[in-house]
Amino acid sequence: MNTTLTLSKHVGKRAACQALGVARASLYRYAQPTGSRIPIPRPSPPRALSGEERAAILDQLNSERFMDQAPAQIYATLLDEGQYLCSVRTMYRILGQHQQVRERRRQLTHPIYQKPELLATGPNQVWSWDITKLLGPAKWTYFYLYVILDIFSRYVVGWMVAARESATLAEKLIRETCQKQAIVPGQLTVHADRGSSMTSKPIALLLADLGVTKTHSRPYNSNDNPFSESHFKTLKYRPEFPDRFGCIEHGRVFCQRFFSWYNNEHHHSALGWVPPQVVHYRQADEVRSARQEVLNEAYRMNPDRFVHKPPQPPRLPECVWINPPGPRSQSD
Repeated sequence: MNTTLTLSKHVGKRAACQALGVARASLYRYAQPTGSRIPIPRPSPPRALSGEERAAILDQLNSERFMDQAPAQIYATLLDEGQYLCSVRTMYRILGQHQQVRERRRQLTHPIYQKPELLATGPNQVWSWDITKLLGPAKWTYFYLYVILDIFSRYVVGWMVAARESATLAEKLIRETCQKQAIVPGQLTVHADRGSSMTSKPIALLLADLGVTKTHSRPYNSNDNPFSESHFKTLKYRPEFPDRFGCIEHGRVFCQRFFSWYNNEHHHSALGWVPPQVVHYRQADEVRSARQEVLNEAYRMNPDRFVHKPPQPPRLPECVWINPPGPRSQSD
């Protein structure tokens, strides 16, 4: 623009703009001093609504009769009654001038669910439980597998296969499992998702009677119950897991074998490749010491094969979290 202005002093503005490809209007606008232009208000067309008419339309839109209806609904209702105020677009324009373009119907307010943060430093401190479906012999037939898992040891402390999902059956399983594990009041926290059985009143009363704290996942958030979800994947990805179970007894026999293998033989990656039963009943230190002796002997026989340092068995977990605390996101 400065070059165009300088050239225009010698050849004129039109020639300078044509030579440099600059619009003359832009040149004139650029040459005016900053703040010298006074904005001219747009004149109101003669067919525009008056201030009184616009106020009357806004009062009608916000009246008790129409306060929760969309402008199109109001327009059609008044038109059927023989009354025309303005077009639907004008209604939206008037609402927009008063910052009222929004959902006019009453909306459901969802409560803010707090993210559960649970810590277990030993067995029988935090349990996670859930229910999964097992396909039955025919289409749309299912059996229901209830599983209670200790999140520290990954030990399945209780399970049951039933023909239906029932809070009464879950109550019985939890009560018997707490008795078998000798749970005392104030010792245990039981975590679950928000299924109908998990949030039922019988379960809440039972846990209150036993002195057990209960927590729940946030709605539609499987990350809040990761241990049960991971355990069900281990179950259903076993090579011998059938496509369908012929009867409920078939499901119970299979689960009996699976949970015996899982608790006593499965070398769990999160437990330093130790079976869950060993960790749950506090035998992991002995197992790790025996493994260390084997590794020490291997190092003594061939030290040159271990370049960096003497070998050590994998470490055992010291604590297990559901949602460890950290920087909170806006969604939390």
